[in-house]
Amino acid sequence: MHISIRKASIQDTFIVSDVLREAAVWLQQRGIPLWHDSEVTPESISKDIANGLFFIAESDGEPSGTIKFQLEDLLFWPDIVQEDSAFIHRLAVRRNYSGGKVSSALLNWAISNAQTLKKSYLRLDCDAARPRLKAVYEKFGFCHHSDKQVGAYFVSRYEYKIPVKVN
Repeated sequence: MHISIRKASIQDTFIVSDVLREAAVWLQQRGIPLWHDSEVTPESISKDIANGLFFIAESDGEPSGTIKFQLEDLLFWPDIVQEDSAFIHRLAVRRNYSGGKVSSALLNWAISNAQTLKKSYLRLDCDAARPRLKAVYEKFGFCHHSDKQVGAYFVSRYEYKIPVKVN
């Protein structure tokens, strides 16, 4: 399976929304809701797509996952210097591509992209009550930074130290 990652265009809004919705429904069916329907509608994500924040993973040409990559996150990370970090959100993979290859490709892409942008850290947050998800990030190499209450959400914040790129 060949996995490629590209920036989502405004024409991809429904694809990104479908990937996010599929993940949200799957999690909700397992009793671990993540995103409300209103958070993953085409209308709710179209501005971020237009601003170039969403990327699509394609496996052999078929949309298989998505990730939101941003250079500022004052909501979940207001207490750090923003300039030395990149942030990821909304990592989701279609169920028929589950198993880790697509999510690993998206995470590796985000690390590489952050490295190209000369960032020191790639940061993310996840629900603090999801030990299996936290273990996935830790196994990948993310280190627990802290737990934080953000509005209605209690999250665990993780960071990945970006290796310095040697030319």
